Amino acid sequence: MSKLPSLSTLQVVRVLRQAGFVDAPVRGKGSHTALTKTEPNGTLRLVIVPDRKDIPIGTLVAIIKQAGLTRDQFLDLLR
Repeated sequence: MSKLPSLSTLQVVRVLRQAGFVDAPVRGKGSHTALTKTEPNGTLRLVIVPDRKDIPIGTLVAIIKQAGLTRDQFLDLLR
């Protein structure tokens, strides 16, 4: 299991878009980015990414889990 790097919101959103996520419908004002993805079984995944220069590692782990990705899948998309 590889160590996760320090990432910004823009970097995380870019990786999630590569994984098939798209911007969620407008959810009002706020300092978070919402992304959605419809799974093959019809389930809708919603991932919220806080707008930060450096996302804390614990928050990044939670985002990866919400996205339904493994740590290694996330890191592969990051490269």
